[in-house]
Amino acid sequence: MHRILPRLLFAPLLLWASAAAAQPSPIARPMLAAHNAVRAQIGLPPLVWSDQLAEVARDWGNRLIATHAFAHRPNNRYGENLYTISGAYGSPAQVVGVWADERRAYDLRGNRCSSMCGHYTQIVWRTTRAVGCAVVSVPGREVWVCNYDPPGNYVGERPY
Repeated sequence: MHRILPRLLFAPLLLWASAAAAQPSPIARPMLAAHNAVRAQIGLPPLVWSDQLAEVARDWGNRLIATHAFAHRPNNRYGENLYTISGAYGSPAQVVGVWADERRAYDLRGNRCSSMCGHYTQIVWRTTRAVGCAVVSVPGREVWVCNYDPPGNYVGERPY
């Protein structure tokens, strides 16, 4: 009887912890919607949300915050977009909007960029199927990271 009681008391805590861990990120829906709105503009199928990619993104965002750095993850097997903001807070629409605005720098006919456009082309890479993102913040700074699977931005290939 003594052994059963602690397990019975502990079991609800495990169920609660598992349910809490299974909760989607509060940015999941708005980030996915913002990505898919950009893709819909050019007739691409929508992406699906990946909790696994979001966890990879959160891990890297934590590292960037902890080291006061801002760089892509080395040897990343996924595509990756980064955004940082200081002294304010970003929103999913704002972050994806900044990346999507790079469309103006992309020349579809010549398949080249007049300036930075790799964030945009990763969002609209035709073979990418899943995205997962995270935002990590400390007072005065936020870092947003999105990972994409399969990755895009292969030199010489067109995004769509």
